Amino acid sequence: MAQDAAMITVVGIGADGVDGLSVRSRRELQRASVIFGSLRQLELLAQESLAAECRVWPSPLLPALPTMFNGLGDVHVLASGDPMLHGIGTTLTRLFGVQRVQVLPHVSSVSLACARMGWAVNDVEIISLVNAPAKSARRYGGRAVVLSRNADTPAELARTLTASALGASRLTVWEQLGGAAERSFGGVACDWNHVPGDALNVIAVEYVPAQEVAILPLVAGLPESVFEHDGQITKREIRAVTLASLAPRPGQRLWDVGAGSGSIAVEWSRSGAGCSASAFEIDPSRRVAIAANATKFGVDVEVLDSAPQDFERATAPDVIFVGGGVTQPDLLEACWERLPGGGRMVVNAVTAESEALLVQWYSRHGGELRRYRVEDASPLGDFTSWRSRLPVVQWSADKP
Repeated sequence: MAQDAAMITVVGIGADGVDGLSVRSRRELQRASVIFGSLRQLELLAQESLAAECRVWPSPLLPALPTMFNGLGDVHVLASGDPMLHGIGTTLTRLFGVQRVQVLPHVSSVSLACARMGWAVNDVEIISLVNAPAKSARRYGGRAVVLSRNADTPAELARTLTASALGASRLTVWEQLGGAAERSFGGVACDWNHVPGDALNVIAVEYVPAQEVAILPLVAGLPESVFEHDGQITKREIRAVTLASLAPRPGQRLWDVGAGSGSIAVEWSRSGAGCSASAFEIDPSRRVAIAANATKFGVDVEVLDSAPQDFERATAPDVIFVGGGVTQPDLLEACWERLPGGGRMVVNAVTAESEALLVQWYSRHGGELRRYRVEDASPLGDFTSWRSRLPVVQWSADKP
């Protein structure tokens, strides 16, 4: 069989081992010639009479994957639970294509945990801490099933929640779900005193914020007071219309150029599943504030130095926002050049010089050009009057 036609079959397996496999999954393993998996997963096959050669994944895995299967013909891969839920199935499908990868899922640990808790799976957020810090699992309401990195993850998460005014949150740890050794234990985060248990575990979390914590809305336009900033921040009303113009979609990457406090990058990243950002800010103290804001909200924001000098270091964007440095020579050209076809660029300006530049870009590339003005009520003697803020001109366009 030609190498490019060889199939990769991914078989999901649970803590119950071979006994929990479907008839089809067992047949696949029985006909396999080579089976890849972790040592723990391969040990689940120890009692089976299989003709296959079992191979433990190398470490590190990702650099080896592109050529690992060369010359082996059809291969089989073991994965924990559902391979398409933060699993190797998604990596292999992305790398080799859906036509070459066949996935036979098992019941996921998330589904099992929800079944034990009596929770509807569709109402629960799924958070992976396998390759992420515990701070990324902070939420100020709702429920989540957290996929652990190891036996220390529950205690680490409890400490993080306690330090984030979420100490009353309840954690229930489920180990070896579906297997003979399944067990659970739990408690509130601030009183967590359990010793580390099994490395194979997930955590069911019911978030309970402290009474003094303001529960922030999910829509764009958070108050400036919730961000660390030195006054260089896009005000909430303009931030809301800017996020509407940026039009985030799940999984997209934003470049926030001249990020200031990073409020646009943060609100973008919390707007949808998988949204992330790269924030470019030349001022060191503001970069510290951006990192602090990203940590506070538990979002994925990459903090970089100057633009466009650091563009090479950043993950490629889907959308670009320019909120500072608009008149810097060739900055807009560099942003437009980096933007992929079909990508969107939004630029805000407050000075006459930067406004004039946006008029030129509107004439050259089309799109939309708008001016926003916000007025606030304020005392005038014994009466109330309106005071205008500086107007903001916004240009936005999609790149052909």
